[in-house]
Amino acid sequence: MSFELPEWFCRMFSSPRFVPYRNAADGDDKRAWDLYRWNIEVSEAFYCPLHCLEVSLRNAQHIELSARFGRADWWVAAPLRKHELAKIAQAERSLQDKGAGLPNADDVIAELSFGFWVSLLSRSYDRYLWVPILHRAFPHYSGRREGLRDNLQAMVLLRNRVMHHEPIHHRRLEADHMKIYRLLGYLEPAVAVWLRDFDRVPEVLKRRPEGRGR
Repeated sequence: MSFELPEWFCRMFSSPRFVPYRNAADGDDKRAWDLYRWNIEVSEAFYCPLHCLEVSLRNAQHIELSARFGRADWWVAAPLRKHELAKIAQAERSLQDKGAGLPNADDVIAELSFGFWVSLLSRSYDRYLWVPILHRAFPHYSGRREGLRDNLQAMVLLRNRVMHHEPIHHRRLEADHMKIYRLLGYLEPAVAVWLRDFDRVPEVLKRRPEGRGR
């Protein structure tokens, strides 16, 4: 039985967006259609663990930096690079544009991106932030900073693909899922235990359509 993509789908979701799915399905439109839908489902499922990781990382680092510099707006005293200072200034402007008035420290912290927090673990901050301060945000980690930063950066890339509605079906999603739990364990194992109660990723992964890209 032949399968033809609905006209509304081609019009609303665009042919170029469908190409990666068609390629992954060896040109079979029915398998590509199923894969497109599954990609939406698995992206939705990954939102929960990525949310927990991003918020946990943000708050763990904020707690340590605030304690070290003795103020909630620790970036005023921290030795940050121009790039990170620009991100903070941008967050403050964005909050003001939203009508928040003069934003407080909590407002700014919540506005900063996942990528910003991972950037604080880069090599240029090794001496000034990681060694004296930020290693404490990961009490259950004993490895090198580079490996931790690289794993977190990989999750930033996954998060960005999810939030921008891009394909993630080609990734090693089982490994990504395990990585999120491992990173949460470095921060606070109790978060990982709590997350498992409502994490839908394992169930959705079992329903992946047949085809390449597993």
